[in-house]
Amino acid sequence: MTRQNLTRLRAIMRVTLAAFFIGGLFLHLRSTDALVRITPDWVPFPREVVLITGWLEFAGALALVWPPTRKAAGIALALYIVAVWPANIKHAVEHIVLPPIPDSWWYHGPRLALQPVLAWWALFCAGVIDWPARR
Repeated sequence: MTRQNLTRLRAIMRVTLAAFFIGGLFLHLRSTDALVRITPDWVPFPREVVLITGWLEFAGALALVWPPTRKAAGIALALYIVAVWPANIKHAVEHIVLPPIPDSWWYHGPRLALQPVLAWWALFCAGVIDWPARR
């Protein structure tokens, strides 16, 4: 892969991921109660945490597309993706029904398996890691 193609690929991935996280803010604001239901019991102030993390997703999205903060945003978003994994596990294991999301391992299995891929995506598109496109 040429350097120019890699740069273009990363830009497309950044914009896509930023849009995903901007959408996350609206999900957190619109579906706060549903997200509180999947928040693990050990999380203090779950409603406030859901609202704050929505705004953090928005801030991370903006930081990802701004070159001076891009690498830090990639690392922060990757850590955030790992940090919310317990909520997705609780959602799956406790069979918490949140329409229109299906309560099925056909949904939960791929979602849980792809979470590390999403963390890699944040790191790769921010230029923190080069794998698999080593320079």
